[in-house]
Amino acid sequence: MRYDKYDIVKYPLITEKSTDMKENEGTVGFIVDIRANKHQIKRAVEEIFKVKVDSVRVIVKKGKPKRYGRFTSKGAKVKKAYVKLKKGEKMIEFFEAV
Repeated sequence: MRYDKYDIVKYPLITEKSTDMKENEGTVGFIVDIRANKHQIKRAVEEIFKVKVDSVRVIVKKGKPKRYGRFTSKGAKVKKAYVKLKKGEKMIEFFEAV
């Protein structure tokens, strides 16, 4: 099944950890589609941001159990991708001043 590049990469992961990784290691975090694999994520990031990707690490965060009175449910699973850019590539900036 083929996906659009904008369906694979949902939005950037902006946390303290991800900004430290971006500044120190050249790694950028994204929230991606739960069904996407590493090859699809790499291709989508390269096409969207016009950069070369060195490696992709993927983490699947399980949904946390929730309680609503006597009813229980689970939150949605989330897939995070940490994309390391090749040496010499410009860093992806999400909030560029225009």
